[in-house]
Amino acid sequence: MQPQGRPSFTPDLLNDISDMQRSIQRMFAERSDEDAPVRYFVFASGLPGIYSLGGDLGLFADKIRDRNRAALRRYAHIAIEAIHRNHIAFDTPVVTMALVQGDALGGGFECALSLDMIVAERSAKMGLPEILFNLFPGMGAYSFLSRRIGAIATEKMITSGRIYTAEELHEIGVVDVLAEDGKGAETVREYVAEHGRKHNAHRALYQARRRVNPIPLDELRDVVDIWVEACLGLGEADLRKMGRLTAAQDRRRATVVPIAAE
Repeated sequence: MQPQGRPSFTPDLLNDISDMQRSIQRMFAERSDEDAPVRYFVFASGLPGIYSLGGDLGLFADKIRDRNRAALRRYAHIAIEAIHRNHIAFDTPVVTMALVQGDALGGGFECALSLDMIVAERSAKMGLPEILFNLFPGMGAYSFLSRRIGAIATEKMITSGRIYTAEELHEIGVVDVLAEDGKGAETVREYVAEHGRKHNAHRALYQARRRVNPIPLDELRDVVDIWVEACLGLGEADLRKMGRLTAAQDRRRATVVPIAAE
């Protein structure tokens, strides 16, 4: 991800992600199963210290004040459709990974959760802070986390608003592979080199996981529609808190120099 402005899922970034996902699907459609163009997909960030800070809070606040339910719902459905394409590995025989280096908050954490595996550097932090402005994470957090750690632990995580270290999340099975700081990309390459010959088995395992604990697109849409209504229930004090967080994100982005794409 190379966001041009705030390090969050703006409509432009969501459109880019959707285009990228469809391009991968086209690559496979044009080749036979024996001639797969790619076997692993890694979703990472080009901003040091930031994976993603989540949804577009500035857009949310504007649409909430305007009582524009349709615009909120349109954004939410585009986001959740991209999340679901991640979840089903783009409907291709690919193993997907999130490489989390830095902070993955709110929708950024949900994005990472939607992939087959999470590889995170020790200094990475992940969490769902939406409760701080009287909202809940509606872009898949409940669905993905409850399948991994159960409903009670998921609700505790959501209602606490706490930010967790990568090590803590590794201990409870949310992070799959823990990497040393600065070694995330190297760790991913080592994992692929070590396990690449088992790709067929791992890919089939993740397919089986999705079959046994399915997360259908309709479920994600229903939950995000609940989120839209919850957005419209926010008061001005809640929106001011959202605004302060948005301003903090902008200040932080201004100090970050993007990493050149490899």
